[in-house]
Amino acid sequence: MALSLLFAAAPRAVASFRASSASSPALDSGRRPQNVPGDFFVDHRCIDCQTCRWMAPEVFKRVDGKAAVAAHPISDDHRTKALQGVYHCGYHSEDSFGATSYLITHPDGNILVDSPRYTTKLANNIEELGGARYMFLTHRDDVADHRKWAERLKCERIIHSGDVERATVDVERKLTGNGPWNIGADFELIHTPGHTQGSVCLFYKPVKALFTGDHVAKSEESDDLYLFLMYSRQPVSLQLDSMRKLLKLDFEWFLPGHGYRIHYKDVHAKDSAIESLIAITTQARGIL
Repeated sequence: MALSLLFAAAPRAVASFRASSASSPALDSGRRPQNVPGDFFVDHRCIDCQTCRWMAPEVFKRVDGKAAVAAHPISDDHRTKALQGVYHCGYHSEDSFGATSYLITHPDGNILVDSPRYTTKLANNIEELGGARYMFLTHRDDVADHRKWAERLKCERIIHSGDVERATVDVERKLTGNGPWNIGADFELIHTPGHTQGSVCLFYKPVKALFTGDHVAKSEESDDLYLFLMYSRQPVSLQLDSMRKLLKLDFEWFLPGHGYRIHYKDVHAKDSAIESLIAITTQARGIL
């Protein structure tokens, strides 16, 4: 099933990830020398958010600490594979450390997961798909232009009270306690403290997908699950307890705020990966 992008074909889409198509000497002067020769390149503004590499791994590689074009797109048929009805918004914001935002289309109201950078073009595309009834903010780091989106889409914003800061004090719905909470029958919000006190994952039951924010992701170097422990604000033991909560859920997809999407063949494979992460982290950290 193809992931539908909120902008056109792949070579144009990746332009939103700090890649450029040369159209002027001034633009071309920003080219990273690590790109292969050609009109398509990554410029010096790259923040190494990994997005282009997991969207188009046949085009982009990591060279000297940032992204670079390793091979030019062959056609507009280079698309990323994911879930029907789940849209990758693109327009990653530096204010959210380059985090991924998704739009979930649903008959009871669409959900915008975390905040992309606000642009009129993206807002028009989201409105063509029915707008958004909710904006779910997984945690404090990936809120970006949430106010602008709320004003444009008239959506109800949701965040855990443990992660409310000055920038999100006006969010309409603040979750309290340990949950879980529901958005209708198809969506469950799972409190997963560790990365932050108020980190929450969104479980989309019908398609067996979990939107994890910064709670957990896939390592770029392997197929193993990965915790951003160097950025965690809570004890590692607490984050591992949050991972154990995920063993009880029937899902096969991890859709993280950073890094690569992960699809397991079944829930048993997913649970095996989680158990492996818990065991390795427990041993490495000497946690009893």
